[in-house]
Amino acid sequence: MKVLFIYPNLNAQVGFNYGVAFLSACLKESGHSTALLNINEQLGFDFDVARIRREVTAFAPDLIGFSVVSNQYRFAREIARDIKTYCKAPIVCGGIHPTMDPESVLRDGCFDYVCVGEGERAIVELADALENGSPTTGIENIWLKVEGDIIRNHVRPFVPLESLPRKDYEIFEFQKMIDAKDGWVGIMSSRGCPFSCSYCFNHRLRELYERDLGCSAAALRYIRYHPVTAVIDEIETLLSSYKNIKTIIFDDDLFTLNKNYLREFCREYGRRVGLPFVCNAHVKVFDEEAAGCLKEAGCRIVKFGLESGSDRVRREILNRRMSNDDIIRAFATAERFGFHTSAFVIIGFPRETIAEIHETIELLARIRPGRFRWSVFFPFVNTRAYDIAREGGFIDFEKLESLTNFTDESALDFGPTHNLLLRKLRTTFPWYVNARANFKCSPLYSELIERVEKITPEEWPKVEESVTRIDTDISRMLDLSEEPHYGYKYNMFTAVRSY
Repeated sequence: MKVLFIYPNLNAQVGFNYGVAFLSACLKESGHSTALLNINEQLGFDFDVARIRREVTAFAPDLIGFSVVSNQYRFAREIARDIKTYCKAPIVCGGIHPTMDPESVLRDGCFDYVCVGEGERAIVELADALENGSPTTGIENIWLKVEGDIIRNHVRPFVPLESLPRKDYEIFEFQKMIDAKDGWVGIMSSRGCPFSCSYCFNHRLRELYERDLGCSAAALRYIRYHPVTAVIDEIETLLSSYKNIKTIIFDDDLFTLNKNYLREFCREYGRRVGLPFVCNAHVKVFDEEAAGCLKEAGCRIVKFGLESGSDRVRREILNRRMSNDDIIRAFATAERFGFHTSAFVIIGFPRETIAEIHETIELLARIRPGRFRWSVFFPFVNTRAYDIAREGGFIDFEKLESLTNFTDESALDFGPTHNLLLRKLRTTFPWYVNARANFKCSPLYSELIERVEKITPEEWPKVEESVTRIDTDISRMLDLSEEPHYGYKYNMFTAVRSY
């Protein structure tokens, strides 16, 4: 059977879809053939329905599979609706969005099946059944509509990662992706996260499996690891198969969680690979032992999700049980071991005040990470944070439907003053941090902020167009005198510290 995957990833950074890579590998292992439409402007594939129609027609698939996150769902729906006019292949929709809201996806009428949860086994069973003409109504993880009624099959237990074939990189035009990301390549050595942050899908996914399987969270084996040797072998294969790989990014939710695994992995990675790498950590599970292992293996950048500088926001809204002291201590440890630190923050949470947004800015100014990235809260459907935003009447559903990334603007409505601040911070966030960071140049940025805050909503769109130029000019001037400051780098939502 010929299976065509479609991955809409528009107005967003180039990203490797681990789910599709595993699904394709499993299908090929079972004798099916696969292809992928990786729709992303940076890869030369714009949102062009006519081109998609040509590609689908040329491949002539027997089954079409979409992988979708919430802010890309409207593209998937439009593409699927058009495909239905000229192609008879059934369409299955998988990924985080349909897992979180399967009934709405089925009711849209564009998709024949929804895959809920992990789909490596389900996609193979579905393809086999369709090829053999067998019933598809009883496949675990698969939901479908029959005569207007939704059949809600339970999920199956999580698959042991060691049982999966190696990811399929071939369908991704992987060299093009490497070049687009300047040699940075993502790898995942594990799946799962032990935390239950309200804005993330992890807590709902665990609840789904606990309910369907009738077992405790501990019995789920939600957090799983690929064998160390398998991950290292895969990296070595990539290095021998592709050019220009400079840095490995470990995209695991929490790379430093399991100390035994971390020790073994870092030992083997340092011995067999040795390339610089980047990983995600959590301030509550990052100590000197973890830092030492990472340092010996060649880690250069450690990334921490802070989300907010407000204890109240983290505790009451985000369910993130960490203090500012925990954050300061973790960053101090990372700096002491010579890591370039990266902090992630989010602004625009429901029930977050303007004063609490400034607490986030103050925390960044205090810890002075090597870089930081900021985004605007996006209410992923059916997460606890989504419920908080909906119940509080914050969500502008029309705007929510239109957003395609996490940086352009907020889907929430806080009122004119708060909304305007969020719009201004979208492009001036580093200026606020510079103004508070006690740099030599801080008075300069304080003056800029004073001017920014006087600008009216009507004037701001025009002024915003000049922010990049102004920031570049100031950064060049400060670089000449080697003065520490944060300036934009890579994109308009990442600021890197100079000197």
